[in-house]
Amino acid sequence: MARHLVFRSHAIRRMFQRGIGVEDIRHVIATGEVIEDRPDDLPYPSRLVLGSIRGRPLHVVVADDDANATTIIVTVYEPDPSRWRPGSRKRRRP
Repeated sequence: MARHLVFRSHAIRRMFQRGIGVEDIRHVIATGEVIEDRPDDLPYPSRLVLGSIRGRPLHVVVADDDANATTIIVTVYEPDPSRWRPGSRKRRRP
């Protein structure tokens, strides 16, 4: 069964502000790398996915409602080099 995508209002605002489209998000989810698993997040487990759109790195936070075959897009952002190590896979220590 194909998963349905649901975009939280926060994610939609960020996508609009940053010129990121729905197909960009689909691409990151399909081809990206999970760099953090958050199994204890509520109301659904989530994960941070790193992907690239036209050479632009993106982080997408997604949560999975498996009971309803739904993937929820929580937020989308470009990793800030001051907070992420080169490659955007690991956070810098404070």
